[in-house]
Amino acid sequence: MAPSVSGVTVQRADGTAFDLTSAAGSVLLIVNVASRCGYTPQYAGLQELQERYADRGLQILAFPCNDFGAQEPGTVEEVQAFCSATYGVSFPVMAKVTASQAPFDTLTQAEPGTPIAWNFEKFLVGRDGTVLARFKSGVAPTDPTLVAALEAALAA
Repeated sequence: MAPSVSGVTVQRADGTAFDLTSAAGSVLLIVNVASRCGYTPQYAGLQELQERYADRGLQILAFPCNDFGAQEPGTVEEVQAFCSATYGVSFPVMAKVTASQAPFDTLTQAEPGTPIAWNFEKFLVGRDGTVLARFKSGVAPTDPTLVAALEAALAA
């Protein structure tokens, strides 16, 4: 059985709790992000997906993470300002986490023994909260494989 994020509580950037159950009915793309990484330009592709699919039920949630190469040293406010000014990001940048905290502790259960390896790993979550797919850092948000999985999830 695929793991589910239903009942998983995370923190918004302002420190308030956000129960992922409240996102039921939406397709989620959850990403661990870093502002000083070679993959940082993927923010542009994530924003493109947000603009293209938000009206069909896509919600992107970005979680800044400083675990890999110390590439996210700033405060969440600094990260948000960078994302907005540099990439026009309109999706939520959540509180900073480690790769072993919620929601990633649940998301990685889809592939037991395979922890997050680097920044910008992407997890596709279906409308029912189950983990549908995982995309490694090198898979761009606009990669045809990711887009096809996303479109299938939105159509379900």
